[in-house]
Amino acid sequence: MTDADPGLFGPSSVTWQMHGDPMMWVAGVRALYLQALHPRAVRGVMQNSDFRRDAWGRLMRTADFVGTTTYGTTEAAERAGARVRKIHRRLAATDPATGERYGVDEPELLLWVHCAEIDSYLHVLRRSGFPLTDAQADRYIAEHRVSAGLVGLDPDAVPADRTEMAAYFAKVRPELAAGREAREVDDFLLRPPTHLLLVPAREVLWRRVAQLAYASLPPYAHELYGRPAPAPAAVARRLRATGALLRCIPARLRWQLPPKHILRAMARLGPGARPAPYKVGR
Repeated sequence: MTDADPGLFGPSSVTWQMHGDPMMWVAGVRALYLQALHPRAVRGVMQNSDFRRDAWGRLMRTADFVGTTTYGTTEAAERAGARVRKIHRRLAATDPATGERYGVDEPELLLWVHCAEIDSYLHVLRRSGFPLTDAQADRYIAEHRVSAGLVGLDPDAVPADRTEMAAYFAKVRPELAAGREAREVDDFLLRPPTHLLLVPAREVLWRRVAQLAYASLPPYAHELYGRPAPAPAAVARRLRATGALLRCIPARLRWQLPPKHILRAMARLGPGARPAPYKVGR
């Protein structure tokens, strides 16, 4: 046994097991597609960063934040949250139609980003074959009221289960639209700029990831983006096949990629802290 700090969630959490799964990358891209449909939220991103030149960096920073808050110490997670809150406090966006100036840390915008991420992680992993009961899915959503607090949200105002999450999306649905900024995100995710020599790899690998992430969006998102929604059964087959393929890659090999949050957590807490799907029900 060890008395090392298990962090915000710890090895007994659903989050600990889920976030070590390779389908989190597909889920992260789905979250970007979904987040872009909130005009005020995506405007805050596009007006404060060069998304087209740094989208990969943005994705990696999000992955680093998720890894730190999941597998890092409590202190490391709180530092990561403080950095995010500090950055957000300095940023604002302007509505071109009304001239309104607003902060990107408005609770409604933070809540949209949070819910789009958690919904995407849960949706993609479950449909790709990660074993979760409905009760465990609810537990996962509830666990992330903690991470919501890190970015400045009131945890009590954040959905705590699938029913509350569905009610949230139903409430916010009328505010969503595929405006100019959303179209830019959509175009980038399908055709990210890359070195000429890497174009074949982009077409073979990245586009498949982006198309699968897009295909897994809810029907209303397909309607807003203006492309027909693929048959759910076909999407489920693709997700399961991709999940099965990626999970064949040895976990130790996958976890060698920087910044190695999982390996550091196992070194801190012992080999019993290794994340694995079969541990969810324990």
